[in-house]
Amino acid sequence: MGNVVELKAPAGDDLSELLKEGARQLLAQAIEAEVAELLARYAGQTVGGKRTVVRNGYLPERTLQTGLGDVLVKVPKVRDRSGQGVKFSSKLVPRYLKRTKRIEELIPWLYLKGISTGEMQPAPEALLSEGATGLSAVTVSHLRKWWEADYRQWQQRELSRRRYVYVWADGIYSNVRMDDRLCLLVIVGSDDMGRKEVLAVVDGYREFEASWLEVIEHLESQGLTIPPKLAIGNGALGFWKALAKKWPQTAQQRCWVHKTANVLNKVQARWAESTGQMAG
Repeated sequence: MGNVVELKAPAGDDLSELLKEGARQLLAQAIEAEVAELLARYAGQTVGGKRTVVRNGYLPERTLQTGLGDVLVKVPKVRDRSGQGVKFSSKLVPRYLKRTKRIEELIPWLYLKGISTGEMQPAPEALLSEGATGLSAVTVSHLRKWWEADYRQWQQRELSRRRYVYVWADGIYSNVRMDDRLCLLVIVGSDDMGRKEVLAVVDGYREFEASWLEVIEHLESQGLTIPPKLAIGNGALGFWKALAKKWPQTAQQRCWVHKTANVLNKVQARWAESTGQMAG
């Protein structure tokens, strides 16, 4: 009786923190690509057998206000031994830039307007403001190589020490290249402690059985040799056929989200049909 328990608000939103960290890493990679492009431009110039333009640490770290929250930014410095006055100034993050609300739009703009079409100008405009520059074809090429290396490393990570009880599987169609046959095959696992982890993100072909078989076989090559107890997915037959071949002892469950969406879709159609008949 009379006990009062203080309820404290969560310290932060884990998802927002994850997105903010991703934005920080993305921005850092873009700036590093910028300075790499500058150094490559002067790579052939030397003084006394040494390169004239070299890296020279970083400027003091500063905070950039974004739609995701405050993001820490570190801009590299260069040293010019030739006396030409060469300096590095990031076009993505100018010296006096303090705020942008659109940093989270950089990734889709890089893909849709940068890598796909070679139109580099809209990418920094989406990140900063109209008229901003800084993402040349060389810069985007550097970024893409780093992302591909990160993805390959992630695909080779060790999974043998984890035991996944449940997995969710789905195919995601982005339609960014106007091709409805290609999709991303995604598998998310949950271990016996309830911790969820993205296990696979792989290009697939219309969720066919062969594509899902490749995904499961790759997970097995990473050490995932104990099948999960339960697999959840939509009605795509390709996944269930592959599951029956590779993990036949795994129980199957149709996703309730897909089921509910299908039911509501039918209900709306029936309701519209019935109201139309009543109105007639």
